[in-house]
Amino acid sequence: MIVQVLDRAREADLGPVVVAADDARICAVVEAAGGRAVMTSKDHASGSDRVREAVNKADPDCDIILNLQGDVPLIDPASLAAALDPLTDDAVDIGTIMTEIHDESGRIDPSFVKAVTTPLSGGRHRALYFTRATAPTGEGPLFQHIGVYAWRRAALERFVAMPPSPLEMREKLEQLRALEAGMRIDVSLVPATPMDVNTPQDLERVRAAFARMETASEKA
Repeated sequence: MIVQVLDRAREADLGPVVVAADDARICAVVEAAGGRAVMTSKDHASGSDRVREAVNKADPDCDIILNLQGDVPLIDPASLAAALDPLTDDAVDIGTIMTEIHDESGRIDPSFVKAVTTPLSGGRHRALYFTRATAPTGEGPLFQHIGVYAWRRAALERFVAMPPSPLEMREKLEQLRALEAGMRIDVSLVPATPMDVNTPQDLERVRAAFARMETASEKA
């Protein structure tokens, strides 16, 4: 799975790709696939802390960092570029992505993190809040946040230096630390939700999706 995510990142062609891992077996698999891996501490409290260590080791002069988790082997490479788009505005600290929720069950499912935003020009939104609750209330679309983050280096350094915030701990959502500290997060709307892998059942769904794609490719 990590090699599939590595391939999606390379297909996006946004810059050097480095896998941050705390297990030598992951590093070995990545390197066997022609990728670059960096060993990081097993003691990090969050993915952002791990990313910061990896960037400091791999490219200390890097100004923009895209944090892509290793559990989305089917993510569209165009979605990664969309996460970077908000950083064209110098006022934005962090860029990320979201997609509209069309399934009624997703509107009430706390595992579907909702992005509460206000629209800007050019299809971008400014994040006001993130929550596991069904929000905002009333008529209108709801948006699922997808955990891909584009960081300015200074924003990442500031973020990891801060302790977890009250709302972050209450909602169990790391990005709320940034909002509570007054950092600006802008969000790009993308057309599809990547199929992430959190359970054995998710893994089987992803395997079935790859099998369908292979069958379609063979018929083409």
